[in-house]
Amino acid sequence: MRGKTLIAAVLTAAAALTLTACGPDDGGGDKPAASVSGATAKPIVTLDNPIEKPDLTLTDSDGKPYDLLAKTKGHPTLIYFGYTNCPDVCPLTMANIAVAVKQLPKAEQDDLRVLFITSDPERDTPQALKKWLGGINKDFTGLTGKFADIQRGARDVNIGIDKPVVKKNGDVISTHGAQVLMASPKDDRIHWMGMQDATADNYASALPKLIKGQNP
Repeated sequence: MRGKTLIAAVLTAAAALTLTACGPDDGGGDKPAASVSGATAKPIVTLDNPIEKPDLTLTDSDGKPYDLLAKTKGHPTLIYFGYTNCPDVCPLTMANIAVAVKQLPKAEQDDLRVLFITSDPERDTPQALKKWLGGINKDFTGLTGKFADIQRGARDVNIGIDKPVVKKNGDVISTHGAQVLMASPKDDRIHWMGMQDATADNYASALPKLIKGQNP
């Protein structure tokens, strides 16, 4: 599916989405990523205590090793844990970010790092990630690897993900936190978090400030 078609489709569905994890009949919920200042109902929240980015070396969508800390050092960075077969929350979230990123000046787009770390590495090969992200924004980086490593990295930033479960009817459920983690280029720490209900407009408003290391 071409990028514009995918973005239009998921944005049309936005109002109907209430899940916090992906898969048929999901019963999972968000694990709070950290304590936040002010009302947690805000779509973009500021963490009371910034946290370190996950120390992970995974395989990117070109099949090459990707040292997350080294590759994102000094760059504003968005990190999301999800999977390509997600029917709703993941494509919506990534499309919202893509719409916002396209509104940035080219230099800021080039500086920004947007990482999609799969919670379903068995199916999300580098090729699958590249094809899926190519329909959203080809500059976004997909990352895969061993599930145990990914789960550890997610836990390090207080994002809960569970190993995918295959139901009797063949459906695969991958339960994962729905927050987008946002790191400042000033200190390479995660200061902000996009909640599940954050829209493209919310990201478009927040990103120019986040890229400069300022609170949205």
